Amino acid sequence: MTANLGYLQRSDNECMYEVENDRIRKVIVIGETQTLVEIEGINNKLLKIHFLRGTVPRTPQHRTEIIRYIREWFDLDIDLTPFYEMGKIDPLLKMAVEKFYGLRLIGIPNLFEALCWAVLGQQINLSFAYTLKSQFVEKYGDSIEWNGKKYWAFPSYERIAKLTPSDLADIKMTVKKSEYIIGVAQLMACGELSKEKLMDAGSFKEVEKRLIKIRGIGPWTANYVLMRCLRFPTAFPIEDVGLINSIKTILNMDRKPTKKEILEFSIPWENWESYATFYLWRLLY
Repeated sequence: MTANLGYLQRSDNECMYEVENDRIRKVIVIGETQTLVEIEGINNKLLKIHFLRGTVPRTPQHRTEIIRYIREWFDLDIDLTPFYEMGKIDPLLKMAVEKFYGLRLIGIPNLFEALCWAVLGQQINLSFAYTLKSQFVEKYGDSIEWNGKKYWAFPSYERIAKLTPSDLADIKMTVKKSEYIIGVAQLMACGELSKEKLMDAGSFKEVEKRLIKIRGIGPWTANYVLMRCLRFPTAFPIEDVGLINSIKTILNMDRKPTKKEILEFSIPWENWESYATFYLWRLLY
């Protein structure tokens, strides 16, 4: 749990959860119901879930859905043993694997949130991306107040689908990004786009192709969503700046590695490309 808490606390400007005294508080939305949970790690082996502000699940099904969300968020159903066996002898990964041992590929289970976060992060630094997300969430999201603090739920695609780019003008994103986010929301609101429909496409390449057809979603954005939301371990945003800079730093290069070089470096990572990328990102932030 320690490595995951460290990752979750990498930005003071995160608005979708709070980490305090090694406990994580977050609003989880299942259907129309919002639940404020507090997650506590026990001896790095168990997660204990507390339900706050009277948001205890009313049905066994609701409780099951919350547990499923948390398992997906923390990537708890993947055995990392083969990745670690490969990583500990890989010249690029061995330092990251040793330093962040136990780190899961923390996900974004909500497809709309994952797509929005990826679009917001296009061609800007991480700090500014967090600022944009906070502005967006606090303007259009709902919140639950507990102990004097607000805990936010990500805006629903139904609400964003009804907006125009001018509605987002006071959020300091480009007009194009506003159009992309609203366009994604409208595709989801009319039923053309959903997590289930993407997963039904079957192969990684087919899902990637469907994502790239969406306006504003290029290969990097598609692979980010394939990593963080759709959980394809072969997702590989090979032209990601953070990945490139991490490799450059590890190898003490005086230039950026080429795409061809990265493809060669990544041959041993087959079927673990997304985890390798995530661990290399973690070396930088």
